Amino acid sequence: MRYHVGNLEQEKLLELYKGMLKPRMIEEKMLILLRQGKISKWFSGIGQEAISVGVTHALKESEYILPMHRNLGVFTSRNIPLNRLFSQWQGKQSGFTQGRDRSFHFGTQEYKIVGMISHLGPQLGVADGIALADMLRRKKRVTAVFTGEGATSEGDFHEALNVASVWNLPVLFCVENNGYGLSTPTNEQYRCENLADRAKGYGMESRIIDGNNILEVYTKVDELCRAIRKRPRPMLLEFKTFRMRGHEEASGTKYVPDKLMKEWSKKDPISNYEDFLLTEGVLTQQYIENLKEEITEEINANLQLAFDEDEVASNESKELKEVYFDFDYQHVELKSGLKENIRFVDAISQGLEQSMYRHNELIIMGQDVADYGGVFKITEGFVLKFGKSRVRNTPICESAIVSTAMGLSINGMKAVVEMQFADFVSSGFNPIVNYLAKVHYRWNEKADVVIRMPCGGGVGAGPFHSQTNEAWFTKTPGLKVVYPAFPDDAKGLLNTAINDPNPVLFFEHKGLYRSIKGDVPTDYYTLPFGKANLLKEGGDLTVVTYGAGVHWALEVLEKHPEIDADVLDLRTLQPLDAESFCSSVKKTGKLIILQEDTLFGGIASDISAMVMENCFEYLDAPVKRVGSLETPVPFAKSLETNYLPKNRFESELIELYHY
Repeated sequence: MRYHVGNLEQEKLLELYKGMLKPRMIEEKMLILLRQGKISKWFSGIGQEAISVGVTHALKESEYILPMHRNLGVFTSRNIPLNRLFSQWQGKQSGFTQGRDRSFHFGTQEYKIVGMISHLGPQLGVADGIALADMLRRKKRVTAVFTGEGATSEGDFHEALNVASVWNLPVLFCVENNGYGLSTPTNEQYRCENLADRAKGYGMESRIIDGNNILEVYTKVDELCRAIRKRPRPMLLEFKTFRMRGHEEASGTKYVPDKLMKEWSKKDPISNYEDFLLTEGVLTQQYIENLKEEITEEINANLQLAFDEDEVASNESKELKEVYFDFDYQHVELKSGLKENIRFVDAISQGLEQSMYRHNELIIMGQDVADYGGVFKITEGFVLKFGKSRVRNTPICESAIVSTAMGLSINGMKAVVEMQFADFVSSGFNPIVNYLAKVHYRWNEKADVVIRMPCGGGVGAGPFHSQTNEAWFTKTPGLKVVYPAFPDDAKGLLNTAINDPNPVLFFEHKGLYRSIKGDVPTDYYTLPFGKANLLKEGGDLTVVTYGAGVHWALEVLEKHPEIDADVLDLRTLQPLDAESFCSSVKKTGKLIILQEDTLFGGIASDISAMVMENCFEYLDAPVKRVGSLETPVPFAKSLETNYLPKNRFESELIELYHY
């Protein structure tokens, strides 16, 4: 292995040696602890230390790094206290996730590290968002994100590189090509000769780097970082290396040919570099022995701190409280009594525009949202007011854009993502439910993201443009779900959603966009989450609904003036105002719940169960649930009319009234 010192001083040469030796010695200790049952799992990076250490040393401390399982050298190079790392791996309170997640599944703003999730791909898009925030603030920074050759087969890889290229983001996409994705060799993963060759398809530069040569890694990455800080652009780096141990220790390495293992063992990044430094007179055997003794003492002392720490105590109220980032809701009163009668769609647009003025670092992203104004024209004219840097057309890549929004949030900005149709959120489902929803519970990070969801049937749009899929998200702890039915509610709740540092799914029924009008205050104002609206009072029965169902219920009741009903518009589904419908049921003794979503597994089922559990003795009739047919949403008008629950609601309402 050839080493080119160039203009590196002796101090830097030693620093890189220490940088690699420390994670190697920690790993060797962890493997012993694993066999002793003192840690539960280990993903070894032995043989790959040069990549983590070289890249981290080339970046500034203010620049974010997004590592993976085998990048212990990133954490040690950023000088994270070892006792906290050890506590993390043992599931102790001092760990970065307080026992809620394991290994390297964590981040820390203090050290500008954003850890992985097991789904791998989304972190590439998160790096895009972090870099975008830096670029918009004109901060000359680089973001480095790691992935393995296996994850380059994921759609998120393609999406993230495409977005970074289109937006010219200063991201280093670091691919550790270590030979195997678990047990699958590279010849069964991809057909191109080098993964770096893929960069041409994205219109970006690439480099192939010997991942076992610390000087090559450091000098080349340092040179690239300096260039990218001057002229922001993405770069695909393929580090050629090898995984000397199993995917995780239980996997073993029996699937690796002995010849290949022996060949790569000769390329060990530490022993080769050590020999070089000894030959050059930079190192002495005594220095090595002293250094190893020093590191051993540091490891043992910090391990003892972690061992001495008590096991994490389970506290139900604390666990529930920390699913969401604390949000101190500030109620913004109206400055004047001025109102205007506008459509639902205009109220959404008005709230979004006023929030853009209120939050200078709020970014809107989505397909066709810029000059075109979005397919529903909600952001029409926004580019003239706020510019294309803040109102951003995106490629068709929902997953990467949701991840990018997460990255913006990590770097201190706010994001509103428009799903062109709520149906398309399925393409971005993973980062919503596995990243945004869990990030605060895992490592105390906010996800300051609103995802706008134009949804609903009744407009003849068929199976792929008509779903109302709120139940996908009300089931997921960590998400908030809002679903207004009136223009004034839509504006006030959207403003609150944007203020809230938690991820919010904001459902907008497109059938209401231009069919429903109302008096809406012209000023900026907010409305609280978790407060249902009592639209109509009566003693015969309780109707609970939301979205388009509110208007259907009111229309049906208008046809039946003999039925005196409480009508509750939930407005938000998470948090849910259970007190409102429980109080109403205790008064009326009867409950019917209407939802546009298909019935099974929907919000109506949970409300019914809650009432049965908490208000059973007040009921004078079985709780009724009404929803759409258990089919996809059909296109033809007659089929869609039969699919939707409006007509069935009328018959069920009358039956409940006469019970």
